[in-house]
Amino acid sequence: MAKHGDHPELPEVVENLLAKDVHTVFLKADCPPRVKKGTIGELKLVEVEGQDDGNWDTIRIEALQEELVELVNSNNHRSDCFLEINRKGCQVVQLGDLRIACAWPPFADAREITIVRPVAKLKISDYQLDPRLIERLSNHHRGVFICGRPGSGKTTLAQAIAEYLDSDLGFMVKTMESPRDLQLASRITQYAPLEGDLEKTAEIIFLVRPDFVIFDEVRRARDFEIFADVRLAGVGLLGVTHANSALEAIQRLIGKVELGLVSQVLDTILHVEAGKIQQVLELRMTVKAPSGMQEELARPVIEVVEFPSGKITHEMFAFGSEIAVVPVDGTSGGISPIRSLAKTALIRKIREWVGVESQIQFLSDSSANIYVPSNMISTLVGRGGDNIRQLQDDLGGIALSVKSLEEMPEGMENPRNPYWYDQQDSRSKTGRAWEHQPRGSRGRGKKGRKGRR
Repeated sequence: MAKHGDHPELPEVVENLLAKDVHTVFLKADCPPRVKKGTIGELKLVEVEGQDDGNWDTIRIEALQEELVELVNSNNHRSDCFLEINRKGCQVVQLGDLRIACAWPPFADAREITIVRPVAKLKISDYQLDPRLIERLSNHHRGVFICGRPGSGKTTLAQAIAEYLDSDLGFMVKTMESPRDLQLASRITQYAPLEGDLEKTAEIIFLVRPDFVIFDEVRRARDFEIFADVRLAGVGLLGVTHANSALEAIQRLIGKVELGLVSQVLDTILHVEAGKIQQVLELRMTVKAPSGMQEELARPVIEVVEFPSGKITHEMFAFGSEIAVVPVDGTSGGISPIRSLAKTALIRKIREWVGVESQIQFLSDSSANIYVPSNMISTLVGRGGDNIRQLQDDLGGIALSVKSLEEMPEGMENPRNPYWYDQQDSRSKTGRAWEHQPRGSRGRGKKGRKGRR
């Protein structure tokens, strides 16, 4: 497959734009050419001086696109030159180590060509990783995420790990990519979506019996589900996904996979920034009471642990009908994370059930008072206490007492209910309006009118 710096001879104008330190070239009709240049983590977008000759119009961009596609056809003997995607308004071409994306109306507002090439080709030894981490990455019983922002060096690290597994450890490695642009040794087969569907690709991958699979660009919800299916089949799996932090990468998986399976699907997360691994997290499943809760509230908890220090940073567990990700240390506005989470869940539930805002007072981590308008107490409690018991169960057994707003302690802010008012009180005041009129005034008026007839 593609090798770093190796591609067919390009049109002169493109070769001139692809200077040594250029990572991406942006060409758009009626706009001056721009390039992104520099090293990983320090890329800058600049206009190319001397290239804005005023002739970068739609016709010139279209002609250049046709020339690049023709290069694919004339180099079809090379395994690294092919038309990856061909759809109405878009083409993606792999030309050696270059990935070329072309777009035109109606998909784009104007014709454009984007040419991307890798900034660097690194080996696993270049990262100076902890030997314990290398051993962890070499275990095919693990699921690994490499995450970071675009251009942070995720794919470069994935390539280094893939070639280490293949050449140094002798494992059978395959990839799932869309588009295929990893630069790997020729004996590592790179699979694209079969009939446009990565799920079908996964079915075929099981038949070729790999030890490890590299899943590049895990983006959509279905991609995360496919990631989980492949991992649970017993294959060592390394996925690449976009996220601003290792914790965000974990949260992207939540909801696509059952909580009890999360740590089996994913147990190691590498966060890459500026071409370096900034943080490594691992996931551990245990049964205990979440930090800040009493022992009787024990449940399955996934601990998010810093590697290799072993420090627990967050806990994930079922809280009501949602999955909570709670920091172990620190408070929010003087409230523990558990209390803050329970307060938010209670206020939302009460708003959904009875349509009013409420106030919550925690007496401890396992008990709280709920303050609502007095005529809503019976509705919230429910017949025989059914509603309040369901609330307690949803919150893991927190004991709840319902009281009126009039009983709320001093210093607590009265909840705002802009769309609610006491209809019974309104009716009673309207119905007793006659009490505020002079006694007998209505009768005297009628009598006077009758007399005048």
